[in-house]
Amino acid sequence: MDCFGQLEKVFPMGDDGLRSSPPECIKCPMAKPCLQAAMKGLAGLKFEEERIDRAYESGMIGRLERWSQKKFIRKQMDEQAKPKKHQGLSQK
Repeated sequence: MDCFGQLEKVFPMGDDGLRSSPPECIKCPMAKPCLQAAMKGLAGLKFEEERIDRAYESGMIGRLERWSQKKFIRKQMDEQAKPKKHQGLSQK
């Protein structure tokens, strides 16, 4: 599937400014793992960071919680940006 894990295809932004899954994605047997993969990807992490900012701006979370959650997300982003080490190769 060329759409698997692609946030903009499986959870696109609607005209109303809200994200929702298209009907064809909801019917797909891979819907749950696909959406989970999309949210773990870089685009999903950026979406999560934006969600945290909105929660802070609306007073749903405090400054310390916002900082903590964003730090965790940025760490995940940094880990994804690092080149993957090949397993089984010895390092000197």
